[in-house]
Amino acid sequence: MKEEILISGFGGQGVLSMGKILAYSGLMEGKEVTWMPAYGPEQRGGTANVTVIISDEKISSPILSSYDTAIILNQPSLDKFESKVKKGGVLIYDGYGIINPPTRTDISIYQIDAMDAANEMKNSKVFNMIVLGGLLKIRPVVTLDNVKRGLEKTLPARHHNLIPVNEQAILKGMEIIKEVENK
Repeated sequence: MKEEILISGFGGQGVLSMGKILAYSGLMEGKEVTWMPAYGPEQRGGTANVTVIISDEKISSPILSSYDTAIILNQPSLDKFESKVKKGGVLIYDGYGIINPPTRTDISIYQIDAMDAANEMKNSKVFNMIVLGGLLKIRPVVTLDNVKRGLEKTLPARHHNLIPVNEQAILKGMEIIKEVENK
């Protein structure tokens, strides 16, 4: 098993932390992992993306030109990365940040209304965990137990009281993701 994942959106959406939690979760399962962030000088509001590779085998390079799965959280990221999803791959996007939805017919496309769900939960900070839940439903590259362990590893101890709400958000994401007919 080898999964090459891109997560891309605006800074402040939790893109890098979602990737870090995913990477730690892979490590907890004894898998080979790379986590490679890329962002501009603007920490909030600028675009940010992260490449995560989770594999049973050694990873030769963390630098990729195409991806098995792309999680896209804003229009500039969709415009830049839709063409980089491998044929037969998966593209997941949040409907809130996309004006012109993806159009490819050679990949599976899923929509997750994570921003709306975060608003319903009255907690915008769980947005990225809702999206992560959607990914894990479609591509279960790590287990939920190890995601919890990844949260414990990445969140400062003073925020460990937030782990249960993050778990609820992951489950919500698994519930609300839906495939988009694109054929």
